[in-house]
Amino acid sequence: MKGLILVGGYGTRLRPLTLTVPKPLVEFGNRPMILHQIEALANAGVTDIVLAVNYRPEVMVETLKKYEAEYGVNITFSVETEPLGTAGPLKLAEKVLKKDNSPFFVLNSDVICEYPFKELAEFHQAHGGKGTIVATKVDEPSKYGVIVHDIATPNLIDRFVEKPVEFVGNRINAGLYILNPEVIDLIEMKPTSIEKETFPQLVEQKSLYSFDLEGFWMDVGQPKDFLSGTVLYLNSVAKRNPEKLSSGANIVGNAMIDPSAKISATAKIGPDVTIGPNVTIGEGVRIERSVVLANSTIQDHSLIKSTIVGWNSNVGKWCRLEGVTVLGDDVEVKDEVYINGGKVLPHKCISANVPQEAIIM
Repeated sequence: MKGLILVGGYGTRLRPLTLTVPKPLVEFGNRPMILHQIEALANAGVTDIVLAVNYRPEVMVETLKKYEAEYGVNITFSVETEPLGTAGPLKLAEKVLKKDNSPFFVLNSDVICEYPFKELAEFHQAHGGKGTIVATKVDEPSKYGVIVHDIATPNLIDRFVEKPVEFVGNRINAGLYILNPEVIDLIEMKPTSIEKETFPQLVEQKSLYSFDLEGFWMDVGQPKDFLSGTVLYLNSVAKRNPEKLSSGANIVGNAMIDPSAKISATAKIGPDVTIGPNVTIGEGVRIERSVVLANSTIQDHSLIKSTIVGWNSNVGKWCRLEGVTVLGDDVEVKDEVYINGGKVLPHKCISANVPQEAIIM
């Protein structure tokens, strides 16, 4: 089987992290975001994976070569010379996706969930249609395009309603699909939208179904959602693989801590925290609902809450970081500084308070 991951462009929504590292390699749950997806595809029997990108960072090529060997898959880059939307990349990768008659998966690189690829493939084969969309239930359907089902046939999609004013349903497109190769024939080689142009054609042919996603779902393409997604992901790990979480006298709730991190016995970690390799946490530090990336140091008595601390950063003593603050790579925060919702670009030094949301350049 085959899979296509829509990686897209420069990851501007996740800056300042993506100024240093391409978005798919930013660690989510202490592993590059794209690795969660590659592993899930490989486990479902996928042998060919195409990454649809607007640019081809060399660092990504090197990293993915390692994954090829580790997971026994072929990973190719499909590089767009102009952005092709969400359907164009399928046409561009036609050679790989149509190399045999098996269906192929398509997924958005920002989506994190429990990736039910095996069940999805079985469901798809069983109904005999040309495409299946994974659907997730949301509390506020008015913000999304909602799936409306056919009354007579279970799971057959009748239409989509964009940002409905009155309630028509609460299932939305989760950004994961499985499609038969002939769907590519419906796509032209130009910037096109799979949601607005390809799927309506399949609906007309009565050949598009939806599959309900169990468990959590999050698009983690921006810092606020990256943190919310971390909470959901750690909850899922606690249920499915609790041995991957850390435990100890100073750990509260779900926390995933790399074994190489050095944490003071008087620090209090959690709930909902991930701490990367070679991180140092000082005495009396309090961290909750945050992500601390590799090689960073949080000095004594600082509070880190709803914050992403980028790689190689140093937070001084008695600091307070909160309100979806994001430190880029190699940022220094001096002692006793308060940052509330600041986005700090790489290699900066912060010595004054940032009391409200701001970009520090």
